[in-house]
Amino acid sequence: MDPTPDPSAESRFEDDDYPAYSMGRAAEILGVTQVFLRSLDNAGLIAPQRSEGGHRRYSRYQLKLAGRVRELVDQGTAVDAAYRIVVLEDQLTEALRVNEELKRARPRGTNADQG
Repeated sequence: MDPTPDPSAESRFEDDDYPAYSMGRAAEILGVTQVFLRSLDNAGLIAPQRSEGGHRRYSRYQLKLAGRVRELVDQGTAVDAAYRIVVLEDQLTEALRVNEELKRARPRGTNADQG
């Protein structure tokens, strides 16, 4: 066995989209049942990747979304409403990120707010 670490392995640990967690481990981390995670998949909120054997594999990003749904449900929000809230929050976060990128890419001296 080669003792030299695989440089791509380290980048996978840092990648929020890398499907590192089995369904059992994801459920354990979140404190939910596997049925709950399957319901998120069936609702289309998260779409875990599948291993070669067909088992669901979850990323840290997906666990974050599932954790937020659980938080809302625990606060008394209906499951369907929690799904929708999480989708909207995720879309807003992405829109703000893109907006910041566009602001940074805009040449100096131009300001769309002036005029």
